[in-house]
Amino acid sequence: MVARRNNKSNNLGKSSSAPSAVRSAASALKRDADGGGRRIRLIVGKSGLDGHDRGVKIVARALAEAGMEVIYTGLRQTPEQIAEAALQEDAAGVGLSILSGAHLTIFRRVRELLDERGLGDVVLFGGGIIPAEDVPALQKMGVDRVFGPGTSTAEIADYVRGRLGGGTK
Repeated sequence: MVARRNNKSNNLGKSSSAPSAVRSAASALKRDADGGGRRIRLIVGKSGLDGHDRGVKIVARALAEAGMEVIYTGLRQTPEQIAEAALQEDAAGVGLSILSGAHLTIFRRVRELLDERGLGDVVLFGGGIIPAEDVPALQKMGVDRVFGPGTSTAEIADYVRGRLGGGTK
């Protein structure tokens, strides 16, 4: 697996096709980015066969612009690869984007693998095309928050910052 950290060499959110409102929102999120402590470290990725990654890249870039350290794992990662990346990178949270309809299976497996690796404290959250009626089942299995289509990047960053304690892990 190739994990890329957010640095000047990646292309997350830098395409000229990204809406200017998204770029503006990401810049506005920079406030209180570090909070005086260790930056929040997140694994963000796509699991399963879903190949649509524009949204997850925009979210990853916005979280990075908000001062978080984002490790984007890329497309088609297995739950095992995602859990291993969380362990290796000492992540405080894992965010998944799922559009394929396999959200119940993928989130359940990622949570199991995180727990097996002693990462029960790692916050699991995500979004995508997930039916509202599936959200309670996801929460019951350990998914902390589910974001639907149209959620602002500011809302996601505020959630992560609030849930993971400001600028620290």
